[in-house]
Amino acid sequence: MGDRKERPAYEFVDMNTRGEGAVATAFANQVAYCEAGGAPITARVVGGIAQVVASGGGGEVARRVRAWEGAPLADALPLRVAGGLHALHLAGTAPELAPIYAGEAADDAGVIGGVMTSHAAALLPWLDGPPQTNEAGRSANFIAALLWLAERGLPARFQCLEIGSSAGINLMLDRYRYDLGGVVVGPEAPVMEFRPAWHGAPPPAQAIEIVSTRGCDVAPVDLTDPAQALRLKAYIWPEHRVRFARMDAAIRTAGERAPDLVRMNAADFVETELAKPQASATTRVLMHSIVWQYVPQDQQARVTAAMEAAGAKASATSPLAWVRVEADRTVHRHALTVRYWPGGAEEVQLAWSHPHGADVEWVA
Repeated sequence: MGDRKERPAYEFVDMNTRGEGAVATAFANQVAYCEAGGAPITARVVGGIAQVVASGGGGEVARRVRAWEGAPLADALPLRVAGGLHALHLAGTAPELAPIYAGEAADDAGVIGGVMTSHAAALLPWLDGPPQTNEAGRSANFIAALLWLAERGLPARFQCLEIGSSAGINLMLDRYRYDLGGVVVGPEAPVMEFRPAWHGAPPPAQAIEIVSTRGCDVAPVDLTDPAQALRLKAYIWPEHRVRFARMDAAIRTAGERAPDLVRMNAADFVETELAKPQASATTRVLMHSIVWQYVPQDQQARVTAAMEAAGAKASATSPLAWVRVEADRTVHRHALTVRYWPGGAEEVQLAWSHPHGADVEWVA
């Protein structure tokens, strides 16, 4: 554990920074983030894009990046471009990218700049929306949090609500099986199994039941549509090959029983769902992972207000909880945090987590 506590200190980066220098800072931060997450090829691609943008090349795609009016880090601008390039590679329409994705020597900036220029029509639409982050491995964090909540005395029957669900992969968390530091949860015949490298004490061993799951997204993805599935795969970091197998498994299980997913923004969804009656002896949980940065600030305020208002009315038999797995860009890791009502309105950090669930450091 000692080496895990001696991580280097990173410069604080405000996710909402915009204006002069913000694009370069966002790309530099994303490179460091990918390297810390065990994704050297993605870091290399992002670094190559940054070189092209800084050089003044790259055609219309790079011009739009340089002129970005929003907050490039909060908008995940580097990953928008990287996702588009990866899609071209997966489709085989830009074979010159193959050496980079194979980890071979190449003139990264030269190759990437050429592709950005010659495939501008295909790449420009990738700038129009944030990445669709889909990783079933993150659901291990949600399960660990539910175990912790059950130990605190909240009813162990959970109604789970998720914002930013994208394709709804984490809405199917009850179909997966988990080994969390030796604590095993999930069905005997799961769609997928997760055994993240666990550091620290295991989460509480509790019997839990997921009664229902429902989620929203402003642009929900249909996993059974091959074109949409390819787009999701393009956002998978190519180094993490197991994630492609997970995506294929998620596609199969969604074809058998689709997740309950609606097209709605986060604030409208939370307000609507919290207004519905809650069954007694059931804990209602709002959960989300790697999505808060994409939620507009006015909607963040509405979600927070709605949760706190509903929390003030919660009872011991019908409690409310808020489980988050969101990025801490100062250490390039993700914090698993929880609030619950009544009795636990102050946010508590339970763990540090790898962005794709590969490892968890339990700190609760």
